Amino acid sequence: MDFKQLRYFVAVYEEGHVGRAAERLSISQPALSQQIRQLEHNLDVSLFERSSKRLLPTLAAHTLYNHALPLLDGLQRARDDLRNFQGQALRTLAIGVLQTVHTSLVPQMLEQVRKAQPHLVVQIYELTGMEIERRLLNGSLDIGISYLPPRQPGLHGVLLYEDELQLVIPSDHPLREFKKVSLSQAAELPMLLLGEEFQIRQIWQGQLANLGRRPQVQAELNNMAGILDSLPHTRLATVLPGRSRHEHDDELLLWKPLTEPRVALKVGLVCRDMQRQQATLELLRTLLEDVTSRAGGHPPVAREGLN
Repeated sequence: MDFKQLRYFVAVYEEGHVGRAAERLSISQPALSQQIRQLEHNLDVSLFERSSKRLLPTLAAHTLYNHALPLLDGLQRARDDLRNFQGQALRTLAIGVLQTVHTSLVPQMLEQVRKAQPHLVVQIYELTGMEIERRLLNGSLDIGISYLPPRQPGLHGVLLYEDELQLVIPSDHPLREFKKVSLSQAAELPMLLLGEEFQIRQIWQGQLANLGRRPQVQAELNNMAGILDSLPHTRLATVLPGRSRHEHDDELLLWKPLTEPRVALKVGLVCRDMQRQQATLELLRTLLEDVTSRAGGHPPVAREGLN
């Protein structure tokens, strides 16, 4: 058994599927299957029960997984520390970002990070909130930028800025003269919404559920820009973070604050290990506070200790 086989095993265990694990590892399925069989042979245990659709981990696999994670984590930390002695200062930081905050943060954040940490290689992944949290827990992401609080136990959040959910309508919509729209009024409107896997959709459904209502979904798209491009050609409405207006300002669209109640959104940095990531969180929060205050016209959130 070696660390490579352990890393392959963890990928198969977490994905539950050889094809997805092979894609994640950037190797072929036959090569991955061979490594797993070799690991089972070396350990003299069966790690997976094979079915037509997925691999089911055995009790031995659960035990090995619990031992493998700290071993692989320790190996990565050792490699990071040893790079300093080898003259290799480059380090990779994997960040998952929600689509609904991506356009307002990422371009300027990349430039700010480049200036502050020129040896840091930043990898950005546009993901749903659920996928960000899943990847943080399995270690394939270092930091997430998502809505707070995190939904999965074991994750921690640091507030970056506050936003609010707003109603977006075509300029010829019947509510065009309204300065604000109540939640109960918005609940009556036929809508073009992001899919149910998106956190904004889940927040909206949760707000309506408090009124005993469900959204009037007429159409769905999995892309915020596509929704905003389509909306002027319909009589539908949608709900999106108000800050998005600064990146998608269009005279054919009207943005209306929601009231009774106002739907507050908190956007923050999310991680699994607050102590280990403290320096990275502090760096990103410092850089992003400047970006968010300039991009959104909001004052920076009061800074608190990362405890």
